[in-house]
Amino acid sequence: MADAESVPVEGWDFSWLNGRATEERPSWRYSRLIAERMPHASAALDIQTGGGEVLAGVPWLPALTVATESWPPNIVRASQRLRPRGVAVIADDDEPRLPFGDGVFDLVISRHPVVTWWNEIARVLRPGGTYLSQQVGPRSVVELTEVFLGPQRPNSHRDPEVARQEAEAAGLEVVDLRMESLRTVFHDVGAVIYFLRKVIWIVPGFTVDRYRAELKVLHDRIQAEGPFVAHATRFLIEARKPA
Repeated sequence: MADAESVPVEGWDFSWLNGRATEERPSWRYSRLIAERMPHASAALDIQTGGGEVLAGVPWLPALTVATESWPPNIVRASQRLRPRGVAVIADDDEPRLPFGDGVFDLVISRHPVVTWWNEIARVLRPGGTYLSQQVGPRSVVELTEVFLGPQRPNSHRDPEVARQEAEAAGLEVVDLRMESLRTVFHDVGAVIYFLRKVIWIVPGFTVDRYRAELKVLHDRIQAEGPFVAHATRFLIEARKPA
């Protein structure tokens, strides 16, 4: 518990969890989809890049490639990763308005955005341009949330069909929409602590001190019954601005 509470959690590198937790990956292979589209783009934007991990793994980038990020520790990490490849990293508060002119980019990507500002995406896309995003789906890892917060009522938050409606309302054409449920396994309570510190929306306001009793119950459960299993939901959405 002490290790999990003290280890840094900036960026979206989850390698600290190797051997302690696993999560299935979506079948569409988001990084591969981006790599396939980048050679056809002349200007690309990565919104909410995190520590730049996804963009840094793309083999070829357009000469004009920009990434935005709001959290200061991630801005530092993204700059270290991406600026050597010619990517401009811009500090942005993730609120409208995006700091770009109209029709600048022919490819906009975003992995696990907190909020998708569809009107802004439509504005910065060129006619014929594409928005490609992998997003967190509804009730993702809800089994873990309920350990700490009790039963959660279903709602439409992060519903892929709501995303479709909002994209179309912004004037975009949705050309692909898929969702999958992915088995997520925690082998010890330290993995849970690290995960909740990093993915802050699963249990808002999580700290070890605040939830020590629940963590003890979960630890005992894992010791007695084996790994704790939850299910992450992810959806892929691809939307195009009419030419």
